[in-house]
Amino acid sequence: MTQSRVVAIEEGKDAASAIRTNLSRALPLRLILFCLLFSVLGVGLSIISMYSVRFFVVQQTVAPPSTIQPWFEEANSIESWFRPPSNLLHTMNDTELFWRASFVPQIKEYPFKRVPKIAFMFLTKGPLPLAPLWDRFLKGHEGQYSIYVHALPSYIAGYPPSSIFYRRQIPSQMVEWGRMSMCDAERRLTANALLDISNEWFILLSESCIPLHNFSIIYRYISRSRHSFMGSFDELGPYGRGRYDPHMEPEVTLSHWRKGSQWFEVNRRLAINIIEDTTYYPKFKEVCRPACYVDEHYFPTMLSIQLPHLLANRTLTWTDWSRGGAHPATFGKADITEGFFKKIFEGQICLYNSQPSTSCYLFARKFAPSALDPLLGLASKVLGY
Repeated sequence: MTQSRVVAIEEGKDAASAIRTNLSRALPLRLILFCLLFSVLGVGLSIISMYSVRFFVVQQTVAPPSTIQPWFEEANSIESWFRPPSNLLHTMNDTELFWRASFVPQIKEYPFKRVPKIAFMFLTKGPLPLAPLWDRFLKGHEGQYSIYVHALPSYIAGYPPSSIFYRRQIPSQMVEWGRMSMCDAERRLTANALLDISNEWFILLSESCIPLHNFSIIYRYISRSRHSFMGSFDELGPYGRGRYDPHMEPEVTLSHWRKGSQWFEVNRRLAINIIEDTTYYPKFKEVCRPACYVDEHYFPTMLSIQLPHLLANRTLTWTDWSRGGAHPATFGKADITEGFFKKIFEGQICLYNSQPSTSCYLFARKFAPSALDPLLGLASKVLGY
């Protein structure tokens, strides 16, 4: 019996030992499998993370450039503030245009090389028949001038790419002679020209105007003047004070009332005054109607109230009113001779920078389309270009 118990104990001992042996073998195998699985999972996650980072970095660094240029990239470039608009046919209305054009730098020194330019602003119904003469006049002076044309909205210009008038037409509206729409067009031209910060002087011209001197003489005359050239007269009689309406008060009194030629030259400071005005514009629009011709009174009166010391009180554009009537004389082919221009140049007397001068006019009008050929024939000899 004792032997049987011993045998049983030994057999139980062997069984327990066998169980312990089996457990000791099973545990390392599970641990190894668990560690192996964890390692594979870690490697997999590392690979996925590595490719994810590489994918996003590649997307950010080698993605093709967008075709849309954000506005803030333009604004961050100083060039965007002084580069002239590449396309004059913008979509701004007059309110937006005048607001944009009225921006004035408060620091007077420019952070770039600025060449002051003359803005030639043409107010016309349609074509410019004297364009070849202007092409010749401005040839070789690129970078010193700009061209702007306000024609009827329905007019489609056909100037060749070689012409200075190619793609220089601005967004326009209908114009009625003697009404405020005429001044609206002049303000529209001025505002478009102000968008080019290099434009320093602004000259209003018609399709019948011609230059009386070469570009160098005109540029020197305007750039050295301490005044802008706009007539502003207190004219007695029915065509001056006789057009004044007491309803202009209190903004404009009879003592303020002025008259002057429609065709002017102003510097940049006065050009901004013209387009930013909201004080006198409503009154002139409401009260000054034919037989009060607003284009002869609005700007001369307003500027003589605001900045009279900056006005030369005369125009630079010669016209012949000797024949009488509501419009000056028009000159055609038969009128264009050396003697004709001699009469224009002789007998002039005016003030230039407060000193007497015999050089008073830089432009002349009105010239018919038939005058083009003889003008081209005489220009080099008589006009200097």
